[in-house]
Amino acid sequence: MPPLLYLLALGNLVVGSSAFVTSGLVLLIAEGLNTSVTAAGLAMTAYALSTALFAPMLVVATGRWQHKRALLVGLALFTLGNALCALSTSIGQLYGGRVLMGLGSMFTPLAAGVALALVTPERRGKALSTVFLGMSLSYVVGVPLGAWMGLQHGWQSALWLMTAASALMLLLAAWRLPAQVQAPGASFAGLGAVLKRADVLTVLVTTLLYFAAIFTVFSYIQPVLAALAPAHTGWLSATLGIFGLSGVAGTLIGGVAADRFGARRTMQVLLASLGMMMLLLPFTVGSYPLMLAVLVLWGGSGFGLMAPQQSRLAQLAPQQAPLLLSLNSSMLYFGTALGAAIGGPASAVVGFSQLPWVAAPLAATAWALLMLGGRRAGTGLATATAAPK
Repeated sequence: MPPLLYLLALGNLVVGSSAFVTSGLVLLIAEGLNTSVTAAGLAMTAYALSTALFAPMLVVATGRWQHKRALLVGLALFTLGNALCALSTSIGQLYGGRVLMGLGSMFTPLAAGVALALVTPERRGKALSTVFLGMSLSYVVGVPLGAWMGLQHGWQSALWLMTAASALMLLLAAWRLPAQVQAPGASFAGLGAVLKRADVLTVLVTTLLYFAAIFTVFSYIQPVLAALAPAHTGWLSATLGIFGLSGVAGTLIGGVAADRFGARRTMQVLLASLGMMMLLLPFTVGSYPLMLAVLVLWGGSGFGLMAPQQSRLAQLAPQQAPLLLSLNSSMLYFGTALGAAIGGPASAVVGFSQLPWVAAPLAATAWALLMLGGRRAGTGLATATAAPK
């Protein structure tokens, strides 16, 4: 793989850690800002909606820029948003910082577009999994470390840590990114025709559904884990770290499987596994080992979906890949926002331990959509190369 992919992966590690760190700090933020757990959980919604609505606009607005300049602007906005969150004295200020971070998250679809341009088509799945490995690692490094920092030194210390990481990544990218990064820029030209295609829309809606399923639970992962294993609440950071390691493995496996077996076939297996784990998780209440085993399979399945789903879009409309990848990120974050919005009120009705049962129908709907619709999208990137080489 080209070395530049690892630098982009590091950028996604910083973005993912900062974006998702609030999931492990929900109770602390609620207490510190004198607000409800649901309101604190909506910090994820604020970030998600900003990413979904505004990041694609910035991707298009910077489509004619040099890619290095656009990537640096994204990281700069992200750093400023992190700092505003760390300085927050009210929930509104926290939301404002998360919105600014959402603007800066344009870095992620831009990085994916660069990854696609750096490799041949038969290696796109692996290239994308390499770049998105940073997102997976954020659950191993950033989220557990942030949860530990918050418990030891207060939730704002965790956000200052993320601010420092963002600033360092900005400096590193300014130093190491080549002045000329050869990758197509995003534009709205031809987008209307592409979005009229049922196969493209099917891929985007599938992303929306399975991320809504994941974040119905993960936006409130701290109280969910506390409800399932109340005797092991002190193990939160370690549990999140193990969950993240399963995501790293899933990300790598998903990319390799997409190249070898086809993106759609890979997603069929992973989506089925994700839904099953959500159904099983509430049954593990009181048993930490069983809960952890289910979480590991859940993490591997959920993270493994990223590369094959991106590969499907790249295959369907290669000339529109940068913008379609950004729109896929929008669906990802609309799903994240929807999940957080569903999970808060639902937890008040069914309790945190049974929240995965609320999410399971969303995963099942995504699987059904994949099975029944959009078969033109289904063969994925590796149709012509599905056999072992």
